[in-house]
Amino acid sequence: MTRTFDCIVVGGGHAGASAAIAAVEAGCKDVLIVEKAPEEWVGGNGYFTAGAHRTVHAGLADLLPIVTNVTAEQAEKIDVAPYTADEFIGDIMRLGENKPNAELVQALVENSRDAIRWLAETVEVPFILAFHRQAYEVDGRQKFLGGLALSVQDGGKGLIRADLRALQKRGVELWFDTPAVRLATEGSAVTGVVVRKSGEEVLLKASAVILACGGYESSRELRMKYLGPDWNMLGWVFVRGTPYNTGDGILMAQAIGAKLVGDWRGCHSTCWDANAPTDAGNRELSNQFTKSGYPLGIMVNINGERFVDEGQDFRNYTYAKIGKQILSQPEGCAFQLWDAKVIPQLRREEYGDDVVQKITASTIEKLADRLMDEGLQDKENFLRTVHEYNDASLTTAKSNWAISIDKGPFLAVKVACGITFTFGGLAIDPGTGVVLSESGDVIQGLFCTGEMIGDLYYNNYPGGSGLTAGTVFGMKAGRAAAARLASGKDAA
Repeated sequence: MTRTFDCIVVGGGHAGASAAIAAVEAGCKDVLIVEKAPEEWVGGNGYFTAGAHRTVHAGLADLLPIVTNVTAEQAEKIDVAPYTADEFIGDIMRLGENKPNAELVQALVENSRDAIRWLAETVEVPFILAFHRQAYEVDGRQKFLGGLALSVQDGGKGLIRADLRALQKRGVELWFDTPAVRLATEGSAVTGVVVRKSGEEVLLKASAVILACGGYESSRELRMKYLGPDWNMLGWVFVRGTPYNTGDGILMAQAIGAKLVGDWRGCHSTCWDANAPTDAGNRELSNQFTKSGYPLGIMVNINGERFVDEGQDFRNYTYAKIGKQILSQPEGCAFQLWDAKVIPQLRREEYGDDVVQKITASTIEKLADRLMDEGLQDKENFLRTVHEYNDASLTTAKSNWAISIDKGPFLAVKVACGITFTFGGLAIDPGTGVVLSESGDVIQGLFCTGEMIGDLYYNNYPGGSGLTAGTVFGMKAGRAAAARLASGKDAA
């Protein structure tokens, strides 16, 4: 059986949904999303996020019309500084060591605010100010720090619900349990995709195919090939999201000559609960396994040694690279540590009694004894590290938030490396999302969005920019797919 569509999107996460919705809005009438995962895993990695969206904005007054959780009285006590295009571009380039593709970065940043407006108005995403993750109370005022203020009600779960409602409203078909096998071509143009449906290969034709099926973070084999042997260690690397992102789209595109670009040894990896499931995220707790309270305390490895400057920058600018540093420690794990002065500041959704295994004690010596039962191997060195940190806590031991750890009770949690998505991917035209070949020519009929895009992030990335990028380039790909259809480029 062969069926023909105006546009086929491979991957049913947020980026794919954005592409499909944009394609319909721009004129495609028959749009299909094929998704490798079963329906109970709908949403890809977007489902497992906190829903944060980084965007250019002019300050609080610019954001208030699109958020649903701020009253006029509350607004009088909120500080959200404007976040300019230069600041957004500067953050991506700074964290990426000036390696990101400048045209891609500019396309993301310059279209970020329009993308947020589109999500709010067209997709009807319920945006909120992220008090629970991005703000702290200072002198009675809620201050947002690190250039990030927007999130979604109920996080990634709320985002995917909005996507699904918008897709259904526009009549987009969504086929689950339907992995893409290979791209169909005629000459140098893509004319469709072969999928496996109900155990059989089926050719689906389309004027445009949009790849939105993520990177290779869930493939132990590809992680080992590109990231290194440590990334294949069972029980050391924790897949934060969907187990179905195994690099299929990248391999299919590579097979027809697509150009691979970007940081193939880089990925988004964060502090993750060491007691979480290893090879896939938990659909119920999802992003709650993140453990992002490290700037307020210290982290030590099993030898009792600090290995990172926990306060080098705002959390939004460090959390995506900390996981890699944990992975490089003995046995790929570490302990986060705080005292009574800051424990109340830890995010409830990440450090609640029903979320994480807590290791507590009334004295630091007793805490060391309990940590020995959890894997600490050198008690004396641990105590020496804490005491030396306290002695130097107001000088050079930590760049920011150097708060002494000397008031009981004390709290520790065990963390590991959680991998979110990989940075290597496909080369695209920044204006349309069309995929480029090894020779630099466009591959007619093939587009890309989301975590499959290469050359955008290197080494690290500013929090909240991933979902925004999926939207921006999803919109571009969907609109370009509709333009291709309108120009008469029907499926062969």
